Amino acid sequence: MSGSSFGKIFRITTWGESHGAAIGVVIDGCPAGLSISTEDIQAFLNRRKPGQSKYATKRQESDQVEILSGIFEGKTTGTPISLLVRNQDQRSKDYGNIASVYRPGHADYTYDAKYGFRDYRGGGRSSGRETIGRTAAGAIAAQFLKELGITLTTFAKSIGPISVDENEYCFDDITGNSLYMPNNARAKEASEYLDNMMQNLDSAGGVIECIVSGMPAGIGEPVFDKLDAALSQAVVSLGAVKAIEFGAGTKAAAFNGSNNNDDFYSEHGKIQKTTNNAGGILGGISDGSDIIFRTYIKPTPSIAQSQKTVTVDGENTEITIRGRHDPIIVPRAIVVVESMTAITLVDLLLQNMSSRFDSILNFYRP
Repeated sequence: MSGSSFGKIFRITTWGESHGAAIGVVIDGCPAGLSISTEDIQAFLNRRKPGQSKYATKRQESDQVEILSGIFEGKTTGTPISLLVRNQDQRSKDYGNIASVYRPGHADYTYDAKYGFRDYRGGGRSSGRETIGRTAAGAIAAQFLKELGITLTTFAKSIGPISVDENEYCFDDITGNSLYMPNNARAKEASEYLDNMMQNLDSAGGVIECIVSGMPAGIGEPVFDKLDAALSQAVVSLGAVKAIEFGAGTKAAAFNGSNNNDDFYSEHGKIQKTTNNAGGILGGISDGSDIIFRTYIKPTPSIAQSQKTVTVDGENTEITIRGRHDPIIVPRAIVVVESMTAITLVDLLLQNMSSRFDSILNFYRP
């Protein structure tokens, strides 16, 4: 299987299956001397681990990270960083009834079509548990960005049909509810909606918004490796993501040039914009304003309702999926979106260091 690595300089490779012995990641290209602790990484993993609320799977995993290499006495050494999280609460028997059938909404059929073989225990590499490695790497990338004064604010903008308008945002509320919405009143409405979905043995999707503040202008490449293209690849590589939009997003299609363009102005020698329909990116390169994008997450495909499907032999049948599944993926996926964003930004920041000869001269000139 190819395609388990992401990044050019700050490069991650995730490994492991949801019902194997462990899940992990190897991070290559992280500069030496970055301060990072087990607690820093664990804080990120705790945001995505199961069992946090009634809206998350009841699989009981501590998701405790083990640092195998690349960090010594609280600092990165410049060598590959290897991180491991052991699986502790697998119930492979819960998946016995899907060994010979394809689950609707899952990668079962496409894996079989590609490899002629699949690990049906929780989906193997296509399981959401694969994102543990991404999240652990994201914790290190986020610490890198923090040292540069770059911060990420990520939250659930909507749960099902319940959405928070921008003028209702209260970022202090994000950690005040189990759904990580920036408005506690809207979160209460969303909780009631989810309770109804659970009673009906159904699931829900939602939208995750990410705001990157403090990103300098000039990051990203102008052709194939545009900043928004790189972020799109990173985020859409998550299994539950169905769409992504930047700034005004799809609304821009109904605008005119006169009200879509962001006017520039200068204040105290700094170039700024009056609006941010571009979402902080122009021509694939950061413009110094907040980078804003939204990620659209599908409903959890594992539901307890009876669904029509086929067997591996092509016979029509029905399936009722057993096991412990999230009625909504959004709350636990927030930190994963944030992690993939941080990883992408660090990689592009490192690539950008060679874009100007005067910068190279300033670094190496005695």
